[in-house]
Amino acid sequence: MSDRLSVLVAEDESLIRIDLVEMLTELGYDVVAAVGDGAEAIEQATRLQPHLALLDIKMPLLDGLSAAEQISALGTTAVVMLTAFSQPELAERATAAGAMAYLVKPVSKADLGPAMVLARARFAERAEMSGQIGNLQGQLEARKVIDRAKGVLQSLGMTEPEAFRKLQRAAMDERRAMSDIARDVLAKFDASEKADPTQSETDES
Repeated sequence: MSDRLSVLVAEDESLIRIDLVEMLTELGYDVVAAVGDGAEAIEQATRLQPHLALLDIKMPLLDGLSAAEQISALGTTAVVMLTAFSQPELAERATAAGAMAYLVKPVSKADLGPAMVLARARFAERAEMSGQIGNLQGQLEARKVIDRAKGVLQSLGMTEPEAFRKLQRAAMDERRAMSDIARDVLAKFDASEKADPTQSETDES
């Protein structure tokens, strides 16, 4: 199994496509597919899940920007866009479509190499940030659940430190996350409330 980064090339002009494949191979990449339209680019990207996709903006059947959106949505592939024009609005549209880098034709090996490295680095950075955000959200949700469970235990006569230690001991004994133990406590409390809905009225009277 090759340890080289895999690349999908999508370019409708065959001579340019051949040149791109040759340059990428010389740069040490493994070109796993070279296609001529956006629809096939999506099909191959979905099937092969390459590390990078080099897409021309102007292509038949489906343009490169539309293909970039769908390929970026897979979450497996860093996209680099190619265009014959250097208008700022095209660069903005490419970025909005999920492209990590942008190249203007004619492309040289000196330009292609850094663009591919940059795209992969940006892709990895975005993936790491998404993971960190997910972890932070998970930690915040766990804290909220544990705080609610402590509140339930405190309503039964425990102090806050006692409630925390009870959850902590149960988590250690059962080898489960404290947030899972807290959810069990909340579920039991909700079940008891439903089983005896008049309890709160009795307590008030």
